[in-house]
Amino acid sequence: MTQRALISVAFALTLACGPAADEADEAVSAGGAESALVASPADPHSFSRPEEVVVRHLELDLKLDFEAKRIHGTAALGIEKTTAADQLWLDTRGLEIERVALGDGSAETTFTLTDELPTFGRGLAIDLEPGTERVVIDYVTDPGAEAVQWLSPAQTAGGEHPFLFTQSQAILARTWVPIQDTPGVRFTYEATVQAPPGLMAVMSAENPTERSADGRYTFAMPQAIPSYLLALAVGDLEFRAMGPRTGVYAEPAVVEAAAWEFAETEAMMDATEALYGPYRWGRYDILVLPPSFPFGGMENPRLTFATPTIIAGDRSLVALVAHELAHSWSGNLVTNATWNDFWLNEGFTSYIENRIMEAVEGPEYAEMLRSLSLQDLESEIEELGAESADTHLFLNLAGRNPDDGMNSVAYDKGAALLRLLEETAGREAFDAFLLDYFERLAYQSTDTGGFVAALKDALPDAAAAVDLDAWIYGPGLPDNFPKPESGAFGAVEAELARWREGEAAAARLDTAGWTTHEWLHFLRTLPAGLSGEQLAELDAAFGFTAAGNAEIQAAWFEVAIRDGYAPAFDALEEFLIQVGRRKFLKPLYTELAKTEEGLSWATEVYAKARPGYHSVSTNTIDDILGWTAR
Repeated sequence: MTQRALISVAFALTLACGPAADEADEAVSAGGAESALVASPADPHSFSRPEEVVVRHLELDLKLDFEAKRIHGTAALGIEKTTAADQLWLDTRGLEIERVALGDGSAETTFTLTDELPTFGRGLAIDLEPGTERVVIDYVTDPGAEAVQWLSPAQTAGGEHPFLFTQSQAILARTWVPIQDTPGVRFTYEATVQAPPGLMAVMSAENPTERSADGRYTFAMPQAIPSYLLALAVGDLEFRAMGPRTGVYAEPAVVEAAAWEFAETEAMMDATEALYGPYRWGRYDILVLPPSFPFGGMENPRLTFATPTIIAGDRSLVALVAHELAHSWSGNLVTNATWNDFWLNEGFTSYIENRIMEAVEGPEYAEMLRSLSLQDLESEIEELGAESADTHLFLNLAGRNPDDGMNSVAYDKGAALLRLLEETAGREAFDAFLLDYFERLAYQSTDTGGFVAALKDALPDAAAAVDLDAWIYGPGLPDNFPKPESGAFGAVEAELARWREGEAAAARLDTAGWTTHEWLHFLRTLPAGLSGEQLAELDAAFGFTAAGNAEIQAAWFEVAIRDGYAPAFDALEEFLIQVGRRKFLKPLYTELAKTEEGLSWATEVYAKARPGYHSVSTNTIDDILGWTAR
């Protein structure tokens, strides 16, 4: 990247972190009578004003009360003033602020909380003295804090000890720490955590590999991160090394299987470093969480949080590990400045994931993954509407929960744009651009305008050729969308055609050596309206209902719901109660809700399952089913 490109990026960042909206200037008074608006050029989802006073370092002291489901915390914030402002603005939601002090914590200061806004919580304005460099806040979380899930022993693999984990993305860090909860602000942190003796605590930081006898743990994160990557988990955990820089944490009943499943992680790291430069976070470990975890994985630095549903026993689902590892460059190292720029995190990461899998497993394998991603994307766009603004890469999520933008468009349309740029500029030139991009913007946040300026400067011909405006600011799939090789699943389609045309019974189809990806394509391309006898034949031949692979089971259950295959519904109910991964839950509940009978059945099951889901999942499923508190 040239100097001119860097200036363009810097200018874009200045715009992204500009002055707060004038309307918010008088948002609070001594009595907190008015509510601050979450609407500033810096971040439409944050009350914070980092352009005035910014948090640079966080010291946490946390005491965990599993019985009351509360965290008693002290957050000491190292701050930097960039103006003469006399207040520090933070984000909170559901926090009880007990005391605020300056400096070493002995001098109390006054503070004001704005009125509560749904989704966004309350702004916390803290009065500062001239020269203040440190603010200390004593607080307590709410038992219903949306970032924090407290699990009973029965909800874990071992069944003997409770478990806690946090999920801060997108704007849930404010429910367990008072912080500037915006991806445009980065800070280093250290923490002390008091957990119940006998349990292990881990964070998105430098971690222990042995349990502490008294349950007290200390952590340090020397690299600056945004708030959504702040993470904590506590449970009956053991550690297994997988390589010089890699290992896995999991419950004792899961840890050996997980270590075997993820054994290729070190090779993935080597492949990524060869493409995009050195891994900058020290270690890359994986924490396998209980099945209520709402995502496939969360890229918390140094410690990816992962769902147990990717442990398939054949290493066929480890593309998810490649994805979370790729975030160590795209997202964690160079971060979207706001959630409107979410595609900069996930589109880049999905593109890099595919490059990693190509390097590790070969081009044919990578093409299968691209084909499945295109199916997901086309389905998402059909659901959203081809002209919907939510199918743009650059989003307008002001006033909305940023989770609304976390769909296949950011991931797969974003990755396709980068693939098109690679094909247009040539792989060698595009790789050099990305390597330079990560190097020069390391530990910074950037926005879509900054990326476009850098691309136009470094690769002007490619940028001009692909019609960036249509891709980034337009809906749907552009005409020059780079399609995967059409023959990626040729053998699967040939066998499916034989069965559909009656040339072979299901049991005689040639499926030897099929991976999860071939089976997913098979299930996704089954025609609608299959009879009970046909579905029973497929189930008897391939054991879909009782498959140990969650991806295959979920795809089969969609077919079973659509075509009314009753023998699968007992297993479907068990799946919905046990698995909290939103990727699976959303399409299954959506399919069930299409009929009155299905909606009634789904509502009954959801009443049993909902207490075990994380808020990220319940917020989505509540809307699908029209759920109200009962």
